[in-house]
Amino acid sequence: MNIKPLRDNVVIAPEKKSEKSKTDTGIYLPESSINENEKPQMGKVVAVGESKEINVKKGERVIYSRYSGTEVLVGEETYLIVKNEDILAVLAK
Repeated sequence: MNIKPLRDNVVIAPEKKSEKSKTDTGIYLPESSINENEKPQMGKVVAVGESKEINVKKGERVIYSRYSGTEVLVGEETYLIVKNEDILAVLAK
C-alpha cells in the first residue's frame, strides 16, 4: 500500500461485511436482505500520520464514527482515511 497520511489522519482497512448475518434467534440472513446503507465501523489501522496527537498504532483494530472519513480505492482494496478524532476506541487483543 502506498498511502502515507498527513497530519492527524489515519488510514484504516475496514472489516468486510460478512456474507451472512445471524439474527438473535439464530436465523442466518443473506447479504441482500441486510441494510446496504449500514457501513462497517471497525477496521485495522494500516498507516498513521505524523501528528503527536494520534493515539493509535499500525496494526491495531479500532472502532470509528459510522460516516467519517474518505474512502479510497488502491488497487483492488478499499481504505478509509479518517481524522484521529473520528476514532472512538481501540479494541483490546
